[in-house]
Amino acid sequence: MSYSPFFEDDVNRAVEVLQSGGVILYPTDTIWGIGCKANDIKAISRIYTIKQRYEKKNLIILVDSEEMLRKYVSEVPPVVLELVKTYSKPLTIVYPKARNLPSIIVANDQSIAIRIVNHPFCIEVISRIDVPLVSTSANFSGEPAPASFSTISEDIKNAVDYIAMTDRDKLQKPAASTIIRILPDGNFEILRD
Repeated sequence: MSYSPFFEDDVNRAVEVLQSGGVILYPTDTIWGIGCKANDIKAISRIYTIKQRYEKKNLIILVDSEEMLRKYVSEVPPVVLELVKTYSKPLTIVYPKARNLPSIIVANDQSIAIRIVNHPFCIEVISRIDVPLVSTSANFSGEPAPASFSTISEDIKNAVDYIAMTDRDKLQKPAASTIIRILPDGNFEILRD
């Protein structure tokens, strides 16, 4: 996949906004997302406000690598790594024991949903800020995910600090990731396919 010569500027601007505590609207390997640094409590609270979403309704985080993943969960069972490598669509995994993350994004049972993202823009931004991105669909809570950038609500667009230029003209069928939960015995269950 080739990106415009503006890709580098787009990434730089997103990183600048995130580093200053901002919220961005950006493309992912599933749908357009609203995000911020996963260690920025004020920005995370702002995302809940933008989405008109209850604060204990969990958000996911995106990481750029297995190495980054291991910083935020206590254990990564081998079966999970095999699934991530072989699964045919994006895979979000609910890990039982989050660590090094603010409580606002960790579930009451201490679990956290994480996806090793597979989108050039996300990977580049995450690697530069060296912190996971909080990610949630670019819609108001309870509404369907937008099919393309052009169908994202103007109110959502106006509420963020930066809107990525990358993939704005790309049509994508709204397709959420598959979600699996790691069980105490190391096996897993599919929560959403």
